[in-house]
Amino acid sequence: MSFLLSLSRLIDKINEKIGLGVSWALLLAVLICAGNALVRYTLNTSSNAWLEIQWYLFAAIFLLASSYTLRRNEHVRIDVIAGRMSKRTQVWIDLFGFLVFLLPMTLIILYYAVPYALLSIQNQEVSSNAGGLIVWPAKALIPIGFLQLTLQGISELIKRIGFLMGRVDASEFEKHASTPEEEIEAIKAANKLN
Repeated sequence: MSFLLSLSRLIDKINEKIGLGVSWALLLAVLICAGNALVRYTLNTSSNAWLEIQWYLFAAIFLLASSYTLRRNEHVRIDVIAGRMSKRTQVWIDLFGFLVFLLPMTLIILYYAVPYALLSIQNQEVSSNAGGLIVWPAKALIPIGFLQLTLQGISELIKRIGFLMGRVDASEFEKHASTPEEEIEAIKAANKLN
């Protein structure tokens, strides 16, 4: 179990760093979006490339930050009923969800996404829009993002099993911040460590 817990901590650390790095892509996407809108309305000109780079950045944010979101236990869930149950029962519900829903779905998507991305890379696929960008980097993000999510799902499984065995404290997988102010402070603290 010690090896698995070490593996879990490594996966957590990697996804934490990627998640924090992807936060800069959000800033870049917002700046590009605002700049594109300003140019379009003031100079009455635009480019499909600028629109597509926004889409690619939002795809990168969504795909690469989903494992970070799972790591921080921030995924959408219905806590109305589970919140009233004991921590052990909640952990069993999580285990069921990871084993029956999350991991099978991520593995199915990976099964289809890898050849899909490889074909796009082999063909050096380019957007069909005039002035569009190359498409294969965006398509390559699909298997990368779902591989991260699969690994984070495995990490979460390890932590939940460790909790049930009495080897892991629940604080390792509970939400890290409950208010926006606490979330901002957590991000500041994480950035100071890097």
